Amino acid sequence: MMRPGARQYVVNRPQYSEDSFADEHEKVYRRRKTMLDHIKLYFTCDAKRAKNAALSLLPVIGWMRIYRVKEWLLPDVVSGISTGLVAVLQGMAYCLLASLPPWYGLFSAFFPVIIYFFMGTSRHISVGPFPVLCLMIGSVVTRIIPDEGPPVNITGLEGLSIDDQRVLVASSLSFLVGIMQLGMGLLQVGFVVMYLSDTLVSGFTTAAAIHILVSQLKFVLGLQVPGFSGPLSLIYTLEVIFNKITSTNLCDLVISLVIMVMVFIVKEVNDRFKSKLPVPIPIEVIMTVIACGLSYGFDFENKFGIDSCWPYSTRIFQETAMDAFPMAIVGFAVAFSVAKVYSVKHDYTVDGNQELIAFGVSNMFGATFKSFVASTALSRSAVQESTGGKTQVAGLLSAIIVMIVTLAIGFLLAPLPKSVLGAVVIANLKGMLMQFTDIPYLWRRDKPDCVVWLCTCTASILLGLDLGLAVGLGVELISVVLRVQFPRCSLLANIKGTDIYKDRKDYLGIYEPEGVKIFRIPSPIFFANIDFFRNKLVESLGFNPLQILKKRNKAIRRIKKLLKNGDLQWTSMGFLNTTCGPIEDSEDKDNMEELDQPIDFKDLPARIDWNRDLPANIFVPRVDVHSLILDFAAVSFLDISALKGLKTMLKELIRIDIEVYIVACDPYILEKLHDCCFFDDEVQPSMFFLTLHDAMLNVMEKHYDLTEKKSDHEKIITTVTVYNNSLKIRDKDDPEPEHRF
Repeated sequence: MMRPGARQYVVNRPQYSEDSFADEHEKVYRRRKTMLDHIKLYFTCDAKRAKNAALSLLPVIGWMRIYRVKEWLLPDVVSGISTGLVAVLQGMAYCLLASLPPWYGLFSAFFPVIIYFFMGTSRHISVGPFPVLCLMIGSVVTRIIPDEGPPVNITGLEGLSIDDQRVLVASSLSFLVGIMQLGMGLLQVGFVVMYLSDTLVSGFTTAAAIHILVSQLKFVLGLQVPGFSGPLSLIYTLEVIFNKITSTNLCDLVISLVIMVMVFIVKEVNDRFKSKLPVPIPIEVIMTVIACGLSYGFDFENKFGIDSCWPYSTRIFQETAMDAFPMAIVGFAVAFSVAKVYSVKHDYTVDGNQELIAFGVSNMFGATFKSFVASTALSRSAVQESTGGKTQVAGLLSAIIVMIVTLAIGFLLAPLPKSVLGAVVIANLKGMLMQFTDIPYLWRRDKPDCVVWLCTCTASILLGLDLGLAVGLGVELISVVLRVQFPRCSLLANIKGTDIYKDRKDYLGIYEPEGVKIFRIPSPIFFANIDFFRNKLVESLGFNPLQILKKRNKAIRRIKKLLKNGDLQWTSMGFLNTTCGPIEDSEDKDNMEELDQPIDFKDLPARIDWNRDLPANIFVPRVDVHSLILDFAAVSFLDISALKGLKTMLKELIRIDIEVYIVACDPYILEKLHDCCFFDDEVQPSMFFLTLHDAMLNVMEKHYDLTEKKSDHEKIITTVTVYNNSLKIRDKDDPEPEHRF
């Protein structure tokens, strides 16, 4: 009950165990769907499902019906033109990363966009070449068709030039990536991208930026550097560049430096005054046009030796299958991450599985026209969104701009030096390279995440992007497993005057009832961490229950043997030694494996009090704990190994007279315990309680004599009323028949 205007709650209810709560409150029976039910539902077809399927496969139908022509068309046109100009330049520049002729980058900025317009669910991302994917494609292309030496023996490459061979390899690889993405989308496995954390992607893209930077040095310096692939390829490339550094083409270097400086300066202006500029200044396009004019007017190619621009094989599928899968994952992960950012900002939803289908079909369609794998470039998507783009109409218009350049005025870019494209690529790496500044932040906030970042980045730099991604994913999964396998267990204590329990190490005003331990388990329990939990529990208790049980059973056996031999006799005062000399300590070697069984007091004249001195110099460590409460609030599941280990541990505790309570257990775990026949004569459902305070009140009732030894202010409260930060406490002496807490 809440009173208006007062910071107060008053709860008046009985003390509940799980059994008593179930007896008083009827539970609704819910039939859970089986795997067969889900399969039947998935393949059931009616008019409504057919309509929904059509709308989900072609999202363009949904948003075109609500398209606001007067409000959205002009912003989409402006955004489409701006994005198209950037897409032209980036398509040609990123093509160099893929070790392909620059013109083929324009195909990747056109054909996939057409399909995504109809099938994509994001309204703001710009589909086309992505530098990281281009670099991964380039490593595969140069491995199969190296700059020096014979290519891999593949049927269908005979009689083709080296550029045509590489284009065939890249398009075949792109088609295979599309097949994989389409297959994952149809199988509804879009969730796999969730395994790529932001930290892993950040480390991976930072390493990719370094690879991209190194790969463009040969164009910036005007050097002939063969392509390398595989582990340490970056080191080999740098070695060749440094060996040939004296052969640098100064004209290429000067042009590149001027363009990079200008691009950096203007991009800073765009960022600083983005709220005042109607559209960002397209500095890359401006510098490209100027460079083309200068190159054509002064004949750079002849005067300064500047290099200028201008069917599938199943065997290639076999050669590139292992490379295609990480590309499919990376391409989708980056695009979906960017799409989620813009969908949240503009209040609409994106469907991960439909995005996989859209990119899969886009890449397959584009590959038939000799384009390569498409995803989204962060800078290009930022241009499309920041210039006012509302829908993929802007993307379609950008594709039209690319088509016009390709078909009508592309020949004007023929004099464009490759060093210009290399400089543009390097200038656009600032965002990815600045991710190095994340390292201090991650180290301060989360060291395991920082380790994932460093391992992913380092492995990707040294081993290559494909192996680096695998290493990063492995380190990430290991870090998750280690966090779950070795969590921070703790002993809880009551905060005086409340029904709240916190880590006893964190607070001063706490109350710990004598003989009661509250052990918190902060993670799922499964085969990998059940032994860890057992060890932590033993450490918290201060003794090993199995060892205590074995010592008690050995003591019982010895007492029975002494009684049988007449060396020990029971009197009204207790056990009495009947021999004058000391009783030798003889150990019975028989049936040692039965020492972990319940203590058998049969044939004894009285029950042994283990907290008193035992006769005949028998020593068994005393146990000062009478109740153990296990907090299962954070335990989300138990596997079979954990069930077995937990039951064994509970039996050991119960057999040495420790009352065990399990609190806040998930209903599905309780149901699983019943289904797995977890309970028996020793481990019973009555040990489960709704809340930690319910269990504590039950303990205090059973061991009331111990609480009387404590002063009044240290007792566990049974009634609490909070009003204006004041606390009213009613003790157990109050005649109120029901507990309030």
